[in-house]
Amino acid sequence: MSLDAARLRTLTQEFLAAHPVATTPREEFLSARFDAGLAWVHYPEGLGGLDAPRALQAVVDAELEAAGAPDNDPRRNGIGLGMAAPTVLRYGTDEQKRRFLKPLWVGQEIWCQLFSEPGAGSDLAALGTRAVREGDDWIVNGQKVWTSGAHNSRFAILIARTDPDVPKHRGITYFVCDMTDPGVEVRPLRQITGEAEFNEVFLTDVRIPDAHRLGETGDGWKVAQTTLNNERVAIGGMRIPREGGLIGIVADTWRERPELRTHDLHQRLMTLWVEAEVARLTGERLRQQLVAGHPGPEGAGMKLGFARLNQQISGLELELLGEEGLLYDDWTMRRPEIVDFAGRDAGYRYLRAKGNSIEGGTSEVLLNIVAERVLGLPPEPRTDKDVAWKDLSR
Repeated sequence: MSLDAARLRTLTQEFLAAHPVATTPREEFLSARFDAGLAWVHYPEGLGGLDAPRALQAVVDAELEAAGAPDNDPRRNGIGLGMAAPTVLRYGTDEQKRRFLKPLWVGQEIWCQLFSEPGAGSDLAALGTRAVREGDDWIVNGQKVWTSGAHNSRFAILIARTDPDVPKHRGITYFVCDMTDPGVEVRPLRQITGEAEFNEVFLTDVRIPDAHRLGETGDGWKVAQTTLNNERVAIGGMRIPREGGLIGIVADTWRERPELRTHDLHQRLMTLWVEAEVARLTGERLRQQLVAGHPGPEGAGMKLGFARLNQQISGLELELLGEEGLLYDDWTMRRPEIVDFAGRDAGYRYLRAKGNSIEGGTSEVLLNIVAERVLGLPPEPRTDKDVAWKDLSR
């Protein structure tokens, strides 16, 4: 049976009738929604979807929102939903998909990302965390850094070096790591805001079963590209309403506080308002392109724009508020589950936005991706491209 918008709307209404929002417990409702194929409609049947076109997800979401249905709190598990799930779907075995996707979507298991290392951030392929095969397991040793939400996570997507004798991009393998296993140590990294949503993670003789490997041994870099492309879309291409995000906060202050206005700030606010709207509409176009396949390097451009706009808008907000904008007294070493720009003050937004050009790929690296993979410009010389990882200077 082919699904169109009308049929999917009917299925959603029938689901709501069978699971009344007012009387069905939240987790039970979300679990039933997954089983009904209304979680990700473009995923296969039995895995939260109905093999329907991705664009029809908006039909389901609109019906559920109108009914006041609970969502799965996507900000709390952004890495799981935006990065891990698409990777598991594309490269996971049938058993892995059945094991991981439902509790991930429902929010029963939170995920984090063990990619970056102290010596392998922008040059991620130079990573040194080692995974050595021992029977049916892999023994992992190393250190990861800038791991958002590791302190709240059950699972992590992990890339590790399994063959040091080949060039750096070819000797990497991709795993799912249980963060509750012996040998996994999570330490907070206190940020410029005072809080610690980031972490460093130490892996000491961590035993990961080969059944938790995603993709073939040595193909981890290829698998990681799926994760990274989805990450950039998740960060830079989030669906927001018109005048949503930081520009809406500053625009509201402008309307409510006429005594703060100046001609110069007005011109800058209008310029940034237009750029924010262009970015929002570009994000809508990018999501339309995703209907036809997997995200590509275009997401790097969206993430670049997101970081630049957030930093410029938060800077404008400080100037608009003057001395009031410099007040920031919440230096508590908190361990939040989500980054809440809207619920904090201007000082927090200004400080936290500085990380937007680092997390999810630095702006410098993303500029290279746009130049080479979107614009087709000649790549930079890479003298280490064919050198075995073990022979690289570090």
